[in-house]
Amino acid sequence: MERISKFDDVLKGRKSVKVFDTEYKISHEEMDEMIQKATKAPSSVNMQPWRIMVVDSDEGKEKILPSFGMNSRQVNTSSAMIIVFGDLKNYEKAEQIYSDAVSKKHMTEEIKDKMLSWVLPHYKGLSREGMKDIVNIDSSLMAIQFMLVAKSHGYDTNPIGGFDKANIADVLGLDSERFVPVVAIAVGKGAQEAHDSVRLPLEDVRQYL
Repeated sequence: MERISKFDDVLKGRKSVKVFDTEYKISHEEMDEMIQKATKAPSSVNMQPWRIMVVDSDEGKEKILPSFGMNSRQVNTSSAMIIVFGDLKNYEKAEQIYSDAVSKKHMTEEIKDKMLSWVLPHYKGLSREGMKDIVNIDSSLMAIQFMLVAKSHGYDTNPIGGFDKANIADVLGLDSERFVPVVAIAVGKGAQEAHDSVRLPLEDVRQYL
């Protein structure tokens, strides 16, 4: 696919497409490249709570199809369905993340110890709903970044919130108590022109104080 280098073109070109070229497959190598870029997104205390399931096989798509109801067309035609989960025990990666930051000289050992002494008790003490708020926000930041990255690679996407969130983790063999679904994204080579959409006037959504 032809890549797009100008950010304005990526931003203006990203539109929801719901029908894709079924013959076109995104290689795992390129998919990993896009996900790697997307996970440069910011997250609270850099916990990176997103966990990403890439469903691109016929068997995988058949397994998740009943969960998508009226959005089955995207499942059937996309190169892949990206299902983003938030890990409610993301803090278990804190030691690994901060140790890596120390080894790359992004922080000192002293700062690492201070961060761990605050982050671990704070995150472990959060209610389930409190942690869900964090992982939903952080994982959504990664998701929009993935869609922009995909567009820069020449692909189209469709974010989907309408799927069986109560059961999708179980369908994919994940611990539903730990991993909460955030959003699904269909990605592939668009097979139809995306239609334009309108936005509220700036004065309706922005206020200066």
